[in-house]
Amino acid sequence: MDFIIKVAFALIIFIMTWLFQEQNQQWDLQRNFMKGAVNSAVHDAALEIDDIEKSKGRLIIQDAIAWSTFTKSLQDNLGLDASLNPRAGSHMRHPVKIIYYEKIDEDDVSFPYLYDNPTYKISKYLSGPAIVAVIETPHPVMINRPVVPEPMRIPAIYEYKPNKI
Repeated sequence: MDFIIKVAFALIIFIMTWLFQEQNQQWDLQRNFMKGAVNSAVHDAALEIDDIEKSKGRLIIQDAIAWSTFTKSLQDNLGLDASLNPRAGSHMRHPVKIIYYEKIDEDDVSFPYLYDNPTYKISKYLSGPAIVAVIETPHPVMINRPVVPEPMRIPAIYEYKPNKI
């Protein structure tokens, strides 16, 4: 009987370890998928430059158009509807929240500029106009535990860099 209890305990430990590893792999896959999508979205948003200002030699990102492009790109890349909930067939299982979005251009600061956001732990020297965004979704859970993991937060920055000749 003692042997059966030890084998059952070892089997439970093995299964819990296996499920924990599967959960971590799901987290890693989902984070990589979301990181690629948010990187593409900030890139797409940063492309919305005001042509009139560009003809004057200034890079000014059009706020409303950039925001619209960012959300549309995020929806397309993650398979989300207009309210950022997953559509049928999406890789996402939970809604996505855009918890931070900021446009930084020549109207706001002069470059190079040290961008620092302690709330989201983002710090970077920017060489030119940029879009900064952070998205969030719940951590994938396969094993219910008393401690709920913190949500996944994925930051992204896209900046224009001057040509160095």
